[in-house]
Amino acid sequence: MTDDAFWAAALADAEVADAADPLAGFRERFHLPPGTIYLDGNSLGPAPLAALEALDEAARREWADGLIGSWNSAGWFDLPTRLGDMLAPLIGAGAGEVVVTDTTSLNLYKALHAGLSLRPDRRVIVAEGGSFPTDLYVAEGVLATRPDLGLRLEGVDGPELLDLVDEDVAVVLVNQVDYRTGRRRDLREVTARIHAAGAVALWDLCHSAGIMEVGLGDAGADLAVGCTYKYLNGGPGSPAFVYAAARHHGDIRQPLSGWWGHAAPFDFARDYAPASGIRRFLCGTQPILSMRALEAGLALTAEAGLAPVRAKSVALTERFLALAEAGCAPLGVGVFSPREAEERGSQVALTHPEGYAVMQALIARGVVGDFRMPDILRFGFAPLYLRHVDVVRAARTLQQVLAGRAWESPRYRARAAVT
Repeated sequence: MTDDAFWAAALADAEVADAADPLAGFRERFHLPPGTIYLDGNSLGPAPLAALEALDEAARREWADGLIGSWNSAGWFDLPTRLGDMLAPLIGAGAGEVVVTDTTSLNLYKALHAGLSLRPDRRVIVAEGGSFPTDLYVAEGVLATRPDLGLRLEGVDGPELLDLVDEDVAVVLVNQVDYRTGRRRDLREVTARIHAAGAVALWDLCHSAGIMEVGLGDAGADLAVGCTYKYLNGGPGSPAFVYAAARHHGDIRQPLSGWWGHAAPFDFARDYAPASGIRRFLCGTQPILSMRALEAGLALTAEAGLAPVRAKSVALTERFLALAEAGCAPLGVGVFSPREAEERGSQVALTHPEGYAVMQALIARGVVGDFRMPDILRFGFAPLYLRHVDVVRAARTLQQVLAGRAWESPRYRARAAVT
């Protein structure tokens, strides 16, 4: 079969899959720039049309006309818990166990301290040495406030995360899906083994929330944090979330004791008394416009359902991997992600010695992924707006960039300020 015939057959097969796709109608509910195949939703999801409408409503009517009265009339004050209850089923949590607030970094700082408060007799945090850097930076920040604590890292202090967990460990911080490789951990099994050692399980869901069934409640997880601007399409800098199992609400403590987390914030009492439930993870006044935009993204994911989203995610990543290996492996591309679908999130990571320049050449041709050091080409597959034909066209464009050595152009090799 000739090269052109191979890609024509691949495209025809993708068109058949798209015709049978139960999620096909969701694509038209996003704003997608013409001529763009967007494979970077694992960094920033595109704008739902309903989010743009919500922003306009919140800015022009609720803020501009309603002014301060909108804290009551538009329900602004209750948005953190109302959105938390919308998000909860998407991560396997119950009502009252999730609050939408602040950033992932701030929430992680709160959650690490909260986990430590549940094990006051233990003095060690365990984390992944290859974790997204903010997780490690925040853990270092926690240690700076607690000189009695220690930090053990997978890949530094031992090859396997769970082998580092013993009777001295208070909290284990672990990502469900690795941000570079896309490797997925078994949340239920890992949580059970953490609990068997008497420690608290704290999960980072940034690369799994909204794209797969997480199952925090069924697994008995203690705490979790995550962002909402990736697969939940909340917009740049949209507020993150914190999960705390209801069984811990009476004992848990976190150090950012701002007035929104007070039991009676409008009493303006001098001394702090934490709210009785998940609101104790709140701190200060919330970003209302961002929250109103996020609501639309949460509603879309809830409407679609996580089972069909995950099924399509697997199909898209499988298709891309097969095409990349068939068409691009002879041109210097390696596979960095797990090949087994059940061990993978919704991204595929490839490698190439000139990965940065290759990605810039792809972006210039309308295929938007991203690059991670040192040589990783990272592609995210979001089923609500991506088609199977997009996958084929993206893989074909990658092959053309490599075969034509387009990446050798100086304009693609010059590093941007944000990569």
